[in-house]
Amino acid sequence: MADFLLESVWLVPCYALIGGLLSIPWSPGILRRTGPRPSGYVNLIATFLAFVHSALTIPLAWNQPPYELSIPWLNTAGLNLSIDLEISAISVTAMAVIAGLNFLAQVYAVGYMEMDWGWARFYSLLGIFEAGLCALALCNNLFFSYVILEVLTLGTYLLVGLWFSQSLVVTGARDAFLTKRVGDLFLLMGVLAIYPLAGTWNYWELGEWAATANVDPKLMLLVGLALIAGPMGKCAQFPLHLWLDEAMEGPVPSTILRNSVVVASGAWVLIKLQPVLSLSPVVSTTMVVIGSITAVGASLIAIAQIDIKRCLSYSVSAYMGLVFIAVGTQQDEAALLLVLIHALSAALLVMGTGTIVWNNITQDVTQLGGLWSRRPVSAIGYIVGTLGLIAVPPLGGFWALLKLASGVWTTQPWLAGVIILVNGLTAFSLTREFGLIWGGKHQSMSYRSPEVSWQMILPMTFLVGFVLHLPILLQTVSILPSWATLNKDVGLLLIWSSIFGCSISGVIYLGNIPKPIRLPWKGLQDLIAYDFYTPKLYRMTIVLGVGLLSQLADIVDRFVVDGIVNLVGLASLGGGEGLKYSNSGQTQFYVLTVLLGVGFLGVALTWKYWNSFLEVIF
Repeated sequence: MADFLLESVWLVPCYALIGGLLSIPWSPGILRRTGPRPSGYVNLIATFLAFVHSALTIPLAWNQPPYELSIPWLNTAGLNLSIDLEISAISVTAMAVIAGLNFLAQVYAVGYMEMDWGWARFYSLLGIFEAGLCALALCNNLFFSYVILEVLTLGTYLLVGLWFSQSLVVTGARDAFLTKRVGDLFLLMGVLAIYPLAGTWNYWELGEWAATANVDPKLMLLVGLALIAGPMGKCAQFPLHLWLDEAMEGPVPSTILRNSVVVASGAWVLIKLQPVLSLSPVVSTTMVVIGSITAVGASLIAIAQIDIKRCLSYSVSAYMGLVFIAVGTQQDEAALLLVLIHALSAALLVMGTGTIVWNNITQDVTQLGGLWSRRPVSAIGYIVGTLGLIAVPPLGGFWALLKLASGVWTTQPWLAGVIILVNGLTAFSLTREFGLIWGGKHQSMSYRSPEVSWQMILPMTFLVGFVLHLPILLQTVSILPSWATLNKDVGLLLIWSSIFGCSISGVIYLGNIPKPIRLPWKGLQDLIAYDFYTPKLYRMTIVLGVGLLSQLADIVDRFVVDGIVNLVGLASLGGGEGLKYSNSGQTQFYVLTVLLGVGFLGVALTWKYWNSFLEVIF
């Protein structure tokens, strides 16, 4: 039985895919007598089977060396493409996390979307989304990883645009899709460019090639920059970060999956490509710079937001920025630990705030307050999610951030300062949101706000227990960093940054200080609140440039291309009209025309001989 589970674990993505496909008949209303609910239950069963299979396989694969399973796909013209799968403890654990979070999100959705008309379509898309993420966790081939990322981009568009009758939802889905496409286009260039250099797309073989590669630094720089462009879009890094904020217009249950594991899909590919990217120091430095800018900038922006979803979306971008720093400094273990900790804590935060969105008529945190007595379970879930994300020992966020900061303390101490600063800002931001929602006095928008149904409370409660016990699980499997190998001074600085961030924010937003809080300089406050005017810069540069090019192309198409075609058509029409009125219909006239034409043709073909003939005569 154990051998069967391990050998068949590559079938885990098929569970969710089958569940998603079986839900399709309920989506367009083909099966109406039962209603759309069976589609959700089918997906719940399929996702539960995927979680059980992958969870039971983790102890079997933990002490085993990773092995590869290759499925031939295409062999033509010297191009040999195969679907390479990596069966390892890390990939199996990733699938268990994905399936587990998706199962909790689907249970959450039973209560959240109880009366929603898009139930069947939503659950079908969640199943397909889970299948893509699990396939990405197993995939050991860069080309097919790109294909899966494209499928996930389409899935993001469809899930965000579920309520397509709302204009903001349509805009958010469109912008999310187009923004990701920018990064995906450059990623495709990098995928196609790396093959002639390495002769393979297999991650293992790329790592072996990178160990002994002797490549032109300029060429490797261009290829490396192209390869990190795709993960920049997936992880919502500057300047491709705006899509995550607009994608929050979609249903909250899909946001649970998107803000926890979907944003980490780009980071997963980035970690796999780390040996190749490290060939160019400039590429590594670029990742560190992009991650630092995004982490600090997004943390500041999150503090200035008043929409409950926007506050969380920018915190997600900030944490993914730390993952970029980890990969840029060749700390793969720290990057994987950050991804795991963030996935669980971010999912819990989305669940906690999702209950507010579900039965409150506003998402403005400045109009809420005093919900602690009304929603104690949601408040506890939010607190645990916050503590799990920041550096609060002994929870997971502390160990992940400490491992990353300790790794850069001796070589790049300024990066350790960035990590400490981001941790403090995140603690301030999340405490601020807690104070505005659950602290203080009741306001008119929060006076009647009871706790949500058990379908939404149950997954939140389960995840609270898992986040609290995660360090024990990591210690059991010897993943938790050893305290003896870590920098104690950095650990103390991280703890103090968490204390300062939570304390200062608590004094401001849980005290009697008049609100809203405004900075002395309005220009600085507007700069942070409006995302450093990035949307306006987009409109003034990229959007304006694309618009001008589109207008120029339209002018060329209408007046040049269409003009030539129309001119030929008018000439043909005029010639036909002329022939219509110049012909008499008499046979001898047609014969004369043919003879004249043959005569002119004969003269033209024999013209050079006529010159010689005339010279002889005259």
